[in-house]
Amino acid sequence: MPASNSSKILKPLPPSPSLESMSLLLLFFLFSFILHAPPTTYATSVVHGYGDKQVFDLKKFRWTQQQTDTLNCFHQRSRTEKSATILELHHRDFCSEPISDWNQILQKHILSDQIRVNSLQSRIKTRFSNGFNQQLSQAEIPLTSGAKLDTLNYIVTVGLGGRNLTVIVDTGSDLTWVQCQPCSSCYNQQEPLFNPSESLSYKSVLCKSTTCENLEDATGSSGVCGINSSSCNYYLSYGDGSYTRGDLATDNLVLGATPVKGFVFGCGRVNDGLFGGVSGLMGLGRSALSVISQSYNVFGGIFSYCLPSVTDSGPGSLILGGETSVYKNSTPISYTNLISNPMMSTFYFLNLTGVSIGGVSLQDPSFGKRDILIDSGTVITRLFPSVYNVVKSEFLKQFSGFPKAPAFSILDTCFDLSGYEEVDIPTIKLHFGKEAELEVDVTGVLYFVKADATQVCLALAGLSDEDEIGIIGNYQQKNTRVVYNTKDSTLGFAKEKCSSD
Repeated sequence: MPASNSSKILKPLPPSPSLESMSLLLLFFLFSFILHAPPTTYATSVVHGYGDKQVFDLKKFRWTQQQTDTLNCFHQRSRTEKSATILELHHRDFCSEPISDWNQILQKHILSDQIRVNSLQSRIKTRFSNGFNQQLSQAEIPLTSGAKLDTLNYIVTVGLGGRNLTVIVDTGSDLTWVQCQPCSSCYNQQEPLFNPSESLSYKSVLCKSTTCENLEDATGSSGVCGINSSSCNYYLSYGDGSYTRGDLATDNLVLGATPVKGFVFGCGRVNDGLFGGVSGLMGLGRSALSVISQSYNVFGGIFSYCLPSVTDSGPGSLILGGETSVYKNSTPISYTNLISNPMMSTFYFLNLTGVSIGGVSLQDPSFGKRDILIDSGTVITRLFPSVYNVVKSEFLKQFSGFPKAPAFSILDTCFDLSGYEEVDIPTIKLHFGKEAELEVDVTGVLYFVKADATQVCLALAGLSDEDEIGIIGNYQQKNTRVVYNTKDSTLGFAKEKCSSD
């Protein structure tokens, strides 16, 4: 046999692949598959292993140029079911004029929201700096700039003095007011101004009456006598420079089909600011002049709302009364106690005891020791800096692999989702007291910086100082039935599809 052939036969064979080399090869192919997988597959894989996640369809929640017919939005339906009065609740943008630039609107929301929060924090600090030994009747009760439509996004239609008016709903305000004729200076609204002379039930409130004195608790400013008149005048100024001034009066309010006779409200004669095109504001706070207090004998101090997303074509609902059977919640209502704060008695405070991301419970020394305000007028939830830092860290750990995007205003955790149609995002749950929890709806986790959903941010922000008051905004309350019971001093949460579409 030739030597050449013999050497071929005798040449050693390559060694059999070891278990280690096979594992490395398998990992190489797996890594290559992940890198070249389509965006939706990759987005799912990066959160694989966390038990609590939800699918976010970016195409479904992209903002469109126009949502609905404005005329229909300002004539909303209401109904009475069992002992409850149900009012349709719309997002302000859903009811706006045709919008040509959604990107500009989305940016404006964040900027004006920060103005509202700055005003709230400033008023709270001023109140506390006056000392705890002041009597409440002499104190300025904090009042948020809830009349700004760019932050207070939800509206309902009510009856007043025999006609329908569309107003903003705000749990952070107390005095209800509308623009009135004759008006020395009024902003443009889409409905005719309220005309007291056309209402047989309209009456002015006297300046030295108990009702006039109640303005102190409701607004922080006492009522004054009008020029050459004994009527009670009110004045409200907001942190963004907006204001309303006019006469305190009474008239018959109709909520759905339920009348509230002798309802005290502000008849605005001089109004200016970012109030948009609605007729005024409805205060759902806790002072004697709020809608909730004035209708206590009718509805027992209980109300709830379910806030729809602006991308939903159907309305949400504001329900007055304690008939829980009319709710459409998909989970049981979990209740927690409202925290009493005599320095800010008109606000709704809760005890934040924990936060969980994707099923992972976070740890922070402030849990259970700090109260947080729930507000329908603030958009983005503001967390204490220490809490926000651990929330941000865990969210980035679970929502990883996506290109980072520049920070946007107060939102500093942003992503570039260009080319993605669907992503999996970890759930966010806020825990209160011993049993209550608010599971943030999928539409409330990410904020669209761009209307086409190519750039999004985590829809939470940190406060600038640990001593500031935390706020749960309406963006995180969407598709949740939030139940306020001022009689028992409790507040409840349950998941609910707010829109009927």
